[in-house]
Amino acid sequence: MARALSFEDLARYRRDGVLHPVPAMTGSEATILRAEVEALEREHKAGAGGYDLNQFFRVNGQLVIPLLAEIAQTPRILDVVADILGPNLLVWSVELFIKEPGDGTIVSWHQDITYSGMGETDEEVTAWLALSDVSVEAGCMRFISGSHKGGIAPHADTFAEANLLSRGQEIAGVDEGKAVPGPLKPGEMSLHHGRTFHASAPNRSTDRRIGVAIRYVTPEVRQADMARDYAMLVRGKDAERGWINVAAPSALFDPAALALYDEVLAAQAATLAAGAEGDVALHAGGSS
Repeated sequence: MARALSFEDLARYRRDGVLHPVPAMTGSEATILRAEVEALEREHKAGAGGYDLNQFFRVNGQLVIPLLAEIAQTPRILDVVADILGPNLLVWSVELFIKEPGDGTIVSWHQDITYSGMGETDEEVTAWLALSDVSVEAGCMRFISGSHKGGIAPHADTFAEANLLSRGQEIAGVDEGKAVPGPLKPGEMSLHHGRTFHASAPNRSTDRRIGVAIRYVTPEVRQADMARDYAMLVRGKDAERGWINVAAPSALFDPAALALYDEVLAAQAATLAAGAEGDVALHAGGSS
């Protein structure tokens, strides 16, 4: 099978821990997906099963919203991720990160896998797909190149109201002068390693800033703090059987999918909140 990434791009990802921009789909296709997301906001804001829609947008939405599961299975995205992780891919989470114009929300400097329970694995990649124009003005992600080569850095919990992360977790002392912005046009994505330092500023544009963060892992990844975590097999096979494989939802807010959502949320809650001194809202907590 032909490679989706050039050898130069793959070498850059290995060196920097981040790669952008990478084409994932056409701008028109991204615009259609944005319209579908915004239709969900208009028509299903109240959510289902005791959760509002924003809860599903921010935590494991792929379990109950077919659209998010479908985005995570976009062939071009899978081809690119497979060049990095290999042929066997699981989706651990899908989240929407939406910043309204002028709302002041930020994402502080952090590493995605800090509270995931996966340890310091190299076999996790976040694909961040832009559904709107994610310019510097709109608060695109910023990265510290090469920061993935260290371990998991200490994070302080701020629980800041304007911070989109679950605990407002923040790495102190990051040199802003070394930050590299990663602006994206609709249909483009960035890829970053789970230990790469990244953050994003407020949306100062006149449009919404909408991105989909998809976290892919390999079957070999283990959750140190859980017997087995849940993930969706989207390519290849899981011969390791270290994960509880879940299927994409058959319909929006399907009762069986909502029951599974409750089960997964309960299983993951303790891992996310481990060591926190305040109450942790169960947002998966990464990817700006």
